[in-house]
Amino acid sequence: MRNRQKGFSLIELLIVVAIILIIAAIAIPNLLRSKIAANQASAVGSLRTLNTSCIAFSTSYGQFPAALTNLGPVASGGTASSTSADLIDSVLSAGTKSGYTFVFTAGNSNQSYTITATPITAATTGQNMYFTDQSGVIRVNTSGSGAGASSTPIG
Repeated sequence: MRNRQKGFSLIELLIVVAIILIIAAIAIPNLLRSKIAANQASAVGSLRTLNTSCIAFSTSYGQFPAALTNLGPVASGGTASSTSADLIDSVLSAGTKSGYTFVFTAGNSNQSYTITATPITAATTGQNMYFTDQSGVIRVNTSGSGAGASSTPIG
Protein backbone atom coordinates (compact mmCIF):
# COMPACT_ATOMS: atom_id res chain seq x y z
CA MET A 1 0.00 0.00 0.00
CA ARG A 2 1.02 3.45 -0.79
CA ASN A 3 1.19 6.06 1.95
CA ARG A 4 -0.23 9.42 0.75
CA GLN A 5 1.10 12.50 2.45
CA LYS A 6 -1.10 15.54 2.84
CA GLY A 7 0.10 18.97 1.71
CA PHE A 8 0.76 21.08 -1.35
CA SER A 9 2.93 20.04 -4.23
CA LEU A 10 5.81 22.17 -5.44
CA ILE A 11 3.86 23.14 -8.56
CA GLU A 12 0.90 24.37 -6.52
CA LEU A 13 3.19 26.50 -4.32
CA LEU A 14 4.92 27.99 -7.38
CA ILE A 15 1.56 28.94 -8.88
CA VAL A 16 0.53 30.72 -5.66
CA VAL A 17 3.85 32.60 -5.54
CA ALA A 18 3.48 33.60 -9.20
CA ILE A 19 -0.02 34.98 -8.55
CA ILE A 20 1.24 36.98 -5.58
CA LEU A 21 4.08 38.44 -7.68
CA ILE A 22 1.66 39.45 -10.45
CA ILE A 23 -0.59 41.23 -7.95
CA ALA A 24 2.43 42.99 -6.42
CA ALA A 25 3.63 44.10 -9.87
CA ILE A 26 0.25 45.74 -10.45
CA ALA A 27 -0.09 47.30 -6.97
CA ILE A 28 3.38 48.78 -6.35
CA PRO A 29 3.33 51.44 -9.14
CA ASN A 30 -0.10 52.58 -7.94
CA LEU A 31 1.24 52.84 -4.40
CA LEU A 32 4.17 54.99 -5.57
CA ARG A 33 1.86 57.30 -7.55
CA SER A 34 -0.35 57.66 -4.49
CA LYS A 35 2.62 58.55 -2.32
CA ILE A 36 3.78 61.20 -4.81
CA ALA A 37 0.27 62.69 -4.96
CA ALA A 38 0.11 62.79 -1.16
CA ASN A 39 3.51 64.51 -0.92
CA GLN A 40 2.48 67.11 -3.51
CA ALA A 41 -0.78 67.81 -1.66
CA SER A 42 1.19 68.14 1.58
CA ALA A 43 3.57 70.62 -0.07
CA VAL A 44 0.66 72.81 -1.21
CA GLY A 45 -0.88 72.63 2.28
CA SER A 46 2.45 73.56 3.84
CA LEU A 47 2.77 76.57 1.52
CA ARG A 48 -0.71 77.71 2.55
CA THR A 49 0.30 77.37 6.19
CA LEU A 50 3.50 79.32 5.56
CA ASN A 51 1.60 82.13 3.79
CA THR A 52 -0.85 82.39 6.67
CA SER A 53 1.98 82.34 9.21
CA CYS A 54 3.88 85.08 7.36
CA ILE A 55 0.79 87.30 7.35
CA ALA A 56 0.28 86.69 11.08
CA PHE A 57 3.97 87.46 11.68
CA SER A 58 3.68 90.68 9.65
CA THR A 59 0.62 91.72 11.64
CA SER A 60 2.44 91.17 14.94
CA TYR A 61 5.90 92.51 14.09
CA GLY A 62 5.36 94.98 11.22
CA GLN A 63 7.45 93.04 8.70
CA PHE A 64 7.75 89.59 7.23
CA PRO A 65 10.14 87.11 8.86
CA ALA A 66 13.81 87.15 7.89
CA ALA A 67 14.02 83.35 7.79
CA LEU A 68 11.79 80.30 7.97
CA THR A 69 13.12 79.49 11.44
CA ASN A 70 11.68 82.79 12.74
CA LEU A 71 8.22 81.25 12.33
CA GLY A 72 9.19 78.17 14.33
CA PRO A 73 8.43 77.14 17.90
CA VAL A 74 9.79 78.89 20.96
CA ALA A 75 12.29 77.28 23.28
CA SER A 76 10.92 75.42 26.25
CA GLY A 77 9.43 77.91 28.71
CA GLY A 78 10.01 80.89 26.40
CA THR A 79 7.61 83.36 24.86
CA ALA A 80 6.93 84.16 21.22
CA SER A 81 9.17 86.79 19.64
CA SER A 82 10.31 87.93 16.21
CA THR A 83 13.02 85.24 16.22
CA SER A 84 10.70 82.39 17.23
CA ALA A 85 7.07 83.34 16.64
CA ASP A 86 5.61 79.86 17.37
CA LEU A 87 3.46 79.90 14.24
CA ILE A 88 4.61 76.63 12.61
CA ASP A 89 5.97 73.33 13.87
CA SER A 90 9.64 72.43 14.14
CA VAL A 91 9.51 70.06 11.14
CA LEU A 92 8.32 72.73 8.71
CA SER A 93 10.56 75.44 10.18
CA ALA A 94 13.55 73.15 9.50
CA GLY A 95 12.72 73.41 5.79
CA THR A 96 11.92 69.80 4.87
CA LYS A 97 8.57 68.06 5.09
CA SER A 98 6.87 65.16 3.28
CA GLY A 99 9.54 64.76 0.63
CA TYR A 100 9.81 68.47 -0.20
CA THR A 101 12.44 71.08 0.65
CA PHE A 102 11.14 74.58 1.41
CA VAL A 103 13.42 77.56 0.76
CA PHE A 104 12.39 80.91 2.27
CA THR A 105 13.94 84.10 0.88
CA ALA A 106 13.27 87.43 2.57
CA GLY A 107 12.90 90.50 0.37
CA ASN A 108 14.27 94.01 0.79
CA SER A 109 13.93 95.17 4.44
CA ASN A 110 11.73 92.09 5.09
CA GLN A 111 8.82 93.75 3.29
CA SER A 112 8.37 90.80 0.94
CA TYR A 113 9.28 87.13 0.71
CA THR A 114 9.34 84.17 -1.62
CA ILE A 115 9.07 80.48 -0.80
CA THR A 116 9.89 77.64 -3.13
CA ALA A 117 9.10 73.97 -2.59
CA THR A 118 11.08 71.42 -4.55
CA PRO A 119 10.94 67.63 -4.27
CA ILE A 120 13.90 65.96 -2.61
CA THR A 121 13.88 63.21 -5.25
CA ALA A 122 11.70 63.90 -8.27
CA ALA A 123 11.19 60.23 -9.12
CA THR A 124 9.92 59.14 -5.70
CA THR A 125 8.83 62.10 -3.55
CA GLY A 126 7.15 64.47 -6.00
CA GLN A 127 7.18 65.78 -9.53
CA ASN A 128 5.82 69.33 -9.24
CA MET A 129 7.73 72.37 -8.01
CA TYR A 130 5.91 75.16 -6.20
CA PHE A 131 6.38 78.89 -5.58
CA THR A 132 4.58 81.47 -3.50
CA ASP A 133 5.20 84.99 -2.28
CA GLN A 134 3.50 87.67 -0.17
CA SER A 135 0.60 87.76 -2.64
CA GLY A 136 -0.50 84.37 -1.29
CA VAL A 137 -0.83 82.84 -4.77
CA ILE A 138 0.69 79.36 -4.99
CA ARG A 139 2.20 78.61 -8.38
CA VAL A 140 3.24 75.27 -9.86
CA ASN A 141 5.71 74.14 -12.49
CA THR A 142 5.33 70.60 -13.77
CA SER A 143 8.08 70.72 -16.41
CA GLY A 144 10.96 69.88 -14.08
CA SER A 145 12.53 73.33 -13.86
CA GLY A 146 12.05 75.53 -10.83
CA ALA A 147 8.77 77.34 -10.22
CA GLY A 148 8.71 81.12 -10.11
CA ALA A 149 6.49 84.18 -10.20
CA SER A 150 5.55 83.50 -13.82
CA SER A 151 4.52 79.87 -13.23
CA THR A 152 0.90 78.74 -13.50
CA PRO A 153 -1.26 79.40 -10.40
CA ILE A 154 -2.82 76.29 -8.90
CA GLY A 155 -6.57 76.04 -9.28
